[in-house]
Parts: sequence; structure tokens; C-alpha cells
Amino acid sequence: MWATRLQQTVCYGLIGFSLIAITQCTSSSGAEAGWEQKNADLIAQYNLKKQELPSLPAAAVQSNLEAAKVTSIDGLDSAELYPGVGAKMFWGNGTMITMLQLAPGAKIPEETVAADRFVFVLEGSIDQTINGTATPMLGQKRVAPDGANSATPRTDFVYLQKGTKAGITAGAAGAKLLEASTPLRLDYLQKAGVQNIPATAADVTTAMQPNVAPNKVHDLYNIQLTKLADGAHSRLVSGTNMQLSFISMDPNSVFPHHIHPQEQMMFVLRGACDEILLDGEQAMKTGDVVRIPANMVHGAKIGELGCDALDVFWPARADYLEKEKGQQAQFRAIIPEKAQLELVVDGKKTKPELTFTEGPKWMNGKVYFSNMYFDKDFGANPKRSSLVELDPSGSYRNISAGKMQTNGLYPYKNGNLLVCDMMGHRVVEMTTNGEVVRVVADKYNGKPIDGPNDVVTDAKGGFYFTDPQFTMEAEKFQPGRAVYYVSPEGAITRVTEPNEFAMPNGIVLSPDGKTLFINNCYDDEDWYPVKSEKDNYIWAYDVQTDGTIKNGRKFAQLFLTENVLDRKGKSSSADGMAIDKAGNLYVATYYGVQIFNAKGAFVGMINLPSFPVSLCFGDNDMKTLYIVSYSKVYKIRTNMEGYVNYL
Repeated sequence: MWATRLQQTVCYGLIGFSLIAITQCTSSSGAEAGWEQKNADLIAQYNLKKQELPSLPAAAVQSNLEAAKVTSIDGLDSAELYPGVGAKMFWGNGTMITMLQLAPGAKIPEETVAADRFVFVLEGSIDQTINGTATPMLGQKRVAPDGANSATPRTDFVYLQKGTKAGITAGAAGAKLLEASTPLRLDYLQKAGVQNIPATAADVTTAMQPNVAPNKVHDLYNIQLTKLADGAHSRLVSGTNMQLSFISMDPNSVFPHHIHPQEQMMFVLRGACDEILLDGEQAMKTGDVVRIPANMVHGAKIGELGCDALDVFWPARADYLEKEKGQQAQFRAIIPEKAQLELVVDGKKTKPELTFTEGPKWMNGKVYFSNMYFDKDFGANPKRSSLVELDPSGSYRNISAGKMQTNGLYPYKNGNLLVCDMMGHRVVEMTTNGEVVRVVADKYNGKPIDGPNDVVTDAKGGFYFTDPQFTMEAEKFQPGRAVYYVSPEGAITRVTEPNEFAMPNGIVLSPDGKTLFINNCYDDEDWYPVKSEKDNYIWAYDVQTDGTIKNGRKFAQLFLTENVLDRKGKSSSADGMAIDKAGNLYVATYYGVQIFNAKGAFVGMINLPSFPVSLCFGDNDMKTLYIVSYSKVYKIRTNMEGYVNYL
């Protein structure tokens, strides 16, 4: 999903620049006229409505991209703009994209910005001066999670408006940048040796309202994904006259013939597609770019890995901004605009040390969670694990240590907790002082259960738990991964077939108790022993009076990260879930905390510095989300009241 996945470098072939002047496109006006006639026929054939945007300035310099012809950025000539600063660039009538490779310590001198400009840090670091103040900016790739480490990607960017004084100094490791400018940067073209450059380049006279604050550093991953069409979500960044759409398109999705009055340049960042251009199709892969003039008929057939691309529109698309406005309204109805992610605990700097936090639940003014010990290979060690009581102030203590490696928790009767003793193959009732009152489930059909992972109670006093068999024994006791129900009387029933889910993990009930939600953590992986048809979905089931479930159906599709898509997996790493009283569902995943409404429609994403593992609502008003992520605990305020079934 991700047009957002910029940890896949898009500065292709920028190392070792040759100082060859960029030449102008040789396509003639006759060739343009040729496609325009064909285009008119296709507009009529597909019953499309052509629109014209008034008062657009004429092109100052002819594009170096031939209309409707896919070109690899590797094939574009390179130029040195400043000592240690190499560039590849492509441009249309109104917008220029420049891919910059900066050597360590290289500088782009301070200048007064002559037109709208965006600067994105794809890799490395820079100091960006903005009106005399140096601001650090960073670009980092995703760190694939293991048992001890995780880091999510980051792409800092800044929107520099006309008149801003700006300069750049690369960090110690250098940097790769993407710069977008409108109108064209004539100084860059001159440095590149382009001939017949005019003295000025006219800008669009009718300006749009930018959707990001100028002269302020943003992280692209904090820009919410907006649904543009079925199978296509984008992070939209708009200035006064250009729009950058970092779009992610689902594997095997199809976008039929269409037109729009804006010029578009499409640059593939990851994956592949067959781009429909006029009446033909051209294959596009990572690093390919194509220019689509205004009102040209086009579409796309996405490959099996999906496709992430940067679509550059000139001028900005008002229809996309309206879609974004609607998506933002849904998200802000849940997460207030001023809400900020706060670090409550950094368990590498405090004692007792936290390693892999899991399964938080709020009860009696405290957050209780598991502190699981894993090595990098997910080797468990109950003797180095604990169960923690956290005060909202940030102080915490172990209530049980060195006895068991617990996972999911849930409030239970008498002010106690239901606790999944994962490596102990049991679910227990435990006091908040760490005393095990009794074992409530440890066998099914006379054999031990394997590794209870997450748990939720129903209003009758029964409970459900997932068992993904994520345990250290090579041979498992039960025939497969499954979900179980334990009645108030203690009878245990397996409510899903063994291995119906490749890895059932998070589980939660709707506030009315009528619907059970189960997510699927891993699927379609060569290294994982089970494949299922549950894929990257949350599944919903109707709850029967005896606790069994029926009518399993897809509830929500979870976004996948670029590395999972590249290996054709379906692993969202979905783990803990929370639900509010309105039925909105919050899911901790490899990508971030994904939020869905009561109908399963995507609402938005909470971005964290590391992979969120689980979460719960808390505080006196139950409107704070506590999110655990490896050694850290975060919180963020919401507008919604969380739901927990207190017996």
C-alpha cells in the first residue's frame, strides 16, 4: 500500500554522476498532434468528459520527457549543480522533479526561494536552513523487526514558499533528496546545459490553498493516507500550484481509462504496473517515469507486487484535496488535531528494564502489561520476563518476575486479571500483586494447549483466547493454530478449525458482545509453516449463545509494508487490538496503528518511531490510547471512549 514507502530509495543511479548536459526532448509538435487526434477518439470511445483549466502559462522549456513514453530515470543525463551535489531531473510544463545526491558535508548555498519548492530527505541527513535557522532533517529506512529491534521509516520534508531564504548542508553520511519545484528551476536547467532558456518562467495565477504548513519540517509518514479509489491510497502534499501524490496501489488492482485536466508525471518508487497510455500499455518498473499531458486517456493494471508511485500534478487537483479533507475529518473525529504521541516510558533507560512489551489493559487506574524477553531470533526466556503495573505518571513496577512469560491480559472477576502464560501453555487468573489464583485453561481434548496469546471476556464471564502456537517446542500439542472459547463453567471449545488462520493473534469483542474480531498476523510466507485464506484481513464472526461463532467474513483490509509486498507475503504483523464504544477498531500492526470504523472502512493511521505491538484505552475517562512498542510505552489522547468489559 504505500506510495509512501520511500525507504525504497528512489535516487536510482545517482552515484558516480557523469557531467553530461541534459538535452531537450526531440519530440516535435507534429508528434504531439498525432497523439491528440488518437486521444480525442478515445475520449469519445470511453465517454469521457474533457475539461480545460483556464489561464495556464505556456511551457517555458520543452519537457525532457516525451508524452506517453515510459523512460527510466537511469537513462536521463546527470549534472553537477554544486561541488559534491549531483542531480538527475525531469520536468513537464509546470513542475520539475530533481533527484539530488549529496556527498558528505556537501552544501547547497543559501538563496532566496524564487518559487514553491518541496524538499524530501529520502536517505541520510541534512541541515536545512530556513530564514537563517538550521533545522535537522532525516531520511531512514524501515528496520525489519526481530525479537529485540524495530524502527519504522521516516521521510522528513519541508515546504518552502517563495521568498524564503534556504540552504542545505549534508550530514556525515551524505544524503539523497527529492526536490519538487514550480515553475521550473531555470538555474538548474542552465547548470545542466539546456539551451534557449528564457529569462523567466511564468507561474499559475490562480493559487490553491497548501495543505501543509510552510517552512516547517514534517514527516511524510505523519501525513494521513487518503483513499483515492478502490485499491489506491495516497499521502497528498500540495503547494499553491503543484501536488505530490505518494500513492500506493494494491497488487493486481485495475484503474480503468480516465482523464483529468492537470498534467501528470508518474514516477514508480516500488513494484510495477502496466500503464495504460492512449490505446496501448507500457510496462513500468521501479525508477521509470512517464509524462501524461492534460486530458490524455490513461489507466493502470497493477502487478502482483503492487505499485508505489509519486504522481506529480500541475496544477494541484482540487478533487483530491476534497477527498483528503473528508478523510482528515474522519481521522480528526477520533484523534484530535492537537493530539501528540507522547513517550511515557523508555524501558532501556529505566528500571526494571523493558524488552518486548505486550498485551496492555487498563484496570483500577493502572496499565498492566507483559514484559516478554526475546533475543533477536525470538528465543524466549521466562526467567527474564515479567508482568508490569504502570501508573499514568510513568512510574512502574514488576508484579511478577522470572516466573512466566505472559502475553495478553484482560480484566477479570474480583479485580483480578486473566493472563495468557504463553510459554507455560495455560491461561491463569492472577491478582494485581502477581499471585496466581487458579489455572482457568490448560488443556483441550486431554492435551495441553500450546501458546495462548490474546484474550477477551464476554458479559457472561466466559472468554476467548487465540493460540498461534508461538512457542519454543518444535512439536506442538494441538493439531494447529486456533481460537478457543472457555464458558463461565470452564468448558473449553475450539471455535475455529486448526490452521484456519495462519496465525490468529489479536482478538476483541464488539461492545454489544455480538461480534468477535480476529486478526491474522502472518500469512503467505516461505519461512512460515502455515498458509491460509485469511490473508491481511481482520475477520468478523457472529457470536452464538453458547459462545461458538459463525458467519466468518472479511471486516477490514490491513495495509502491508513494502518488504512484505516485495516477497509476495500477506503478513501485516497485526497484534493487539482495542475497540471504542462507537465500534471503531484500533489495530497494532507492522505499518502503525491502523484505525477502522464500525463498518470496517479505513479511517487513519497513528505513526510511531517503532513497530507498535499492542494497545489499550485508559485514564479516568478512558479516552487515552496506551501503545506498547518493544521497550517503550506511548500514549495519545483521543475523542473516543474506549470499551473494556469489566465483569
